[in-house]
Amino acid sequence: MTDTADPIADGTTETDRLPVDPTLVEAMAVLDTETAAARHADLAAQVRRANELYHGQDAPELTDAEYDALFRDLVALETAFPQLVTPDSPTQRVGGAPSGTFDEVRHRHPMLSLSNAFSHDELRAFDTRVRRGLGLPPPPEPAPDLRYVAELKIDGLAVSLHYERGRLVHGATRGDGSTGEDVTPNLRTIRSIPHRLTELATLDVRGEVFMPKSEFARINAERDEAGLPLYANPRNSGAGSLRQKDPDVTARRLLSAWLYQLLEEDGADGEERTQWAALERLERLGLPVNPERKEAPDIEAVIAFTETWREKRHELPYETDGVVVKVDRADQQARLGIVSRAPRWAIAYKYPPEQVETVVEDIVPYVGRTGTLTPVAHLRPSKVAGSTVARATLHNLDEVRRKDIRIGDWVVLQKAGDVIPEVVRPLVDRRTGVEREFEMPASCPVCGSAIVRDEGAVRHYCPNLACPARVAQEFQHFVGRGGMDIEGAGWKVLEQLLQRGMVRRRSDFFRLTVEDLESLERFGPKSADNLHRSIGRARRRPLGRILHALGIPQVGWQTATDLTQWLVEALPPGAGEPVGGAGGWLTRASAFLRETATTTPERFEAVIGIGPTVAATLTAYFSDPATRNAIDELVEAGVEAELPAPRAAVTDAGPLSGRRLVVTGTLEGFSREEAEEAIRAAGGKVAASVSKKTDYLVAGENAGSKLAKAGSLGVPVLDEAGFRRLLAGEEG
Repeated sequence: MTDTADPIADGTTETDRLPVDPTLVEAMAVLDTETAAARHADLAAQVRRANELYHGQDAPELTDAEYDALFRDLVALETAFPQLVTPDSPTQRVGGAPSGTFDEVRHRHPMLSLSNAFSHDELRAFDTRVRRGLGLPPPPEPAPDLRYVAELKIDGLAVSLHYERGRLVHGATRGDGSTGEDVTPNLRTIRSIPHRLTELATLDVRGEVFMPKSEFARINAERDEAGLPLYANPRNSGAGSLRQKDPDVTARRLLSAWLYQLLEEDGADGEERTQWAALERLERLGLPVNPERKEAPDIEAVIAFTETWREKRHELPYETDGVVVKVDRADQQARLGIVSRAPRWAIAYKYPPEQVETVVEDIVPYVGRTGTLTPVAHLRPSKVAGSTVARATLHNLDEVRRKDIRIGDWVVLQKAGDVIPEVVRPLVDRRTGVEREFEMPASCPVCGSAIVRDEGAVRHYCPNLACPARVAQEFQHFVGRGGMDIEGAGWKVLEQLLQRGMVRRRSDFFRLTVEDLESLERFGPKSADNLHRSIGRARRRPLGRILHALGIPQVGWQTATDLTQWLVEALPPGAGEPVGGAGGWLTRASAFLRETATTTPERFEAVIGIGPTVAATLTAYFSDPATRNAIDELVEAGVEAELPAPRAAVTDAGPLSGRRLVVTGTLEGFSREEAEEAIRAAGGKVAASVSKKTDYLVAGENAGSKLAKAGSLGVPVLDEAGFRRLLAGEEG
């Protein structure tokens, strides 16, 4: 365990206090040290990515159940091998880092996460830990001084509100628990959040912003009518709505909020400092508090509350996936304290996913944007968790084999997190012998090209870049929110444009006329004009967004950003030179990319953050006759690029000339961006990860795995004082 372990009354440490499955710990303990370290690195990376997608982008790839399983494996592994715990382990952190889209807000009090319980026995184990921490008799002995408060767990986005003398001053998202995003203008549009309290109080309030089910249904009905892809679930839709740059967009989404935590230096006079009293005070202040809560004299009363709402929760106008249980008395909360990312005095009980039995009538492979074939189970329609399900992805052939799902099988179906359909397992005892195994086709079901599976890889894919299925998915990515963001160009519209041959290349979007759009089904003059205006607005986009919209394999947001900065530094725009236009900078940049791909492809690896794999995909894209001129075609259609602000001037003669540095942890005198700019200004290069090519690691407080890797590779480590000396030209 790390030196920051926080023992409590019984002498246990932080990892001991996270919910741990003893069976999992035993299974992990048999691993050798090297295997355990590799498994830890893999699990931690998966959880970090899941946290970033969930908290930072509101676009999770994993279901709640899949995430919880990964996290439990990580906790069990760290329990068996405490030396693997680092300050930046996901078990020690909360949420995800702020996205950079909004200004950052430093929380005056950390916004913690909650540990989870998935059974009544785990709730009873929580009660036992609480009693032990408070020096109270173990169950079943009575503990009259111990009370709990049970509240429904809201599936939304956690926020913090700060009021000064009764006036809402600012509000922020959770972020990484210490620093969140300032979304004050957006929060002010939520009608249930008052701008002024009933008292001139100064306080912080925590709660959850959510999208009601009715609003989610309304928005999806409108999107379906407009031919746009439907949103997946209220949680992600609500979080995405709150984190809009334009508050008017948030205002049009009728979000709501429940508040559940009061942070006030001095409570109201004469009141006992308890969670129950805090909720009542929030109500008196005019703040929205969920009425579905209970004072519980013991853990059995809490369990009864969870059973009351197990089925009734589906009748609520908002999503809830469990019950939050808190020790009532504030003085007892203080004695119990916190454990890394969560308080010891609270836990979230999560309901198990609702399951039904149904039949796999067929398994059909679908071709995605990158050509990947994804097997999808076609199911006998069944109602589960409030809606009818007829399809469920099986991810890949390896997953089909691992679960042994066959065509004709009776299977257990659930909605993981009450949202995403998931085939859990086959009911083997119901097999009759007519079931058959699914096989990936030898040729693409759409274009007939031979299917490829790279050695050692999981995915099967169609290599034909002109495959109609790939093209359709690529176009959807191009016009979508992650691409050129052409509002109104949904799947049904795109399908018509492709079928009629009105769009064959990406640039064709920008040549569509209002008359072209009026010819589409369910389009009138107004809808055609709206879409045409949206296409017009998309003609000017940041260069990073344009590169990302191209759909180059392996090129995500960060790589597109890195590539943009590299292009701007390699080809500085001339004074007065137009960015767009046939003779402008963007045309020069396109030619430079083609030249690099065909003559000196190794130059791509000089881009910070780009390794051999991504360099190879860039080389293939900008040398292939089918794609090499994609940027030129957009320029010819009138697309212009917004370039990033220039970085600080870099001198080749600087003290860090030719040196590659990595920055990690928190520096007292520099933000991360300031430290990296200082390195560049001194002639150095900034890398994202530690490797043998790294000359120095600059490590501030809470440096984690990068520090350990630097030690294993023998990379010199600098503290802030050493970093300043190096910038001043002093070696050592």
